[in-house]
Amino acid sequence: NEGPQILKNGEKVFIIYSASGSWTDHYCLGQLTWTGGDVLDPGSWVKKPEPVFRGTDAVFGPGHASFVPSADGKEQWIVYHSARYSGAGWKRQVNMQPFAWNEDGSPCFGTPIAPGTAIPAPERIAE
Repeated sequence: NEGPQILKNGEKVFIIYSASGSWTDHYCLGQLTWTGGDVLDPGSWVKKPEPVFRGTDAVFGPGHASFVPSADGKEQWIVYHSARYSGAGWKRQVNMQPFAWNEDGSPCFGTPIAPGTAIPAPERIAE
């Protein structure tokens, strides 16, 4: 496990981290959720039993993510890298896509969008 990033939604706090070897097709993202109390106490965190973001038939080994809002602050985006093709090892590319929040306040990253798929650009602040 590597590359932890803090992600907050209101009072909810999450640590999103990369899991598995970054050179493999199995690289993915895991999640810890803070349950309250001392953030330095391991007992204050719950680990999701399954990855929260993993590869598909078209996207291999997505991981090492960062999170940024759109310029107008209305959208949240995940920026991550993935393998250029199955078995690519360190031949990786940068990807980004919007994500949403589940009803319980946790992040919902969905599935990685296939390369070449057009998506709307992040919203910008009106000039």
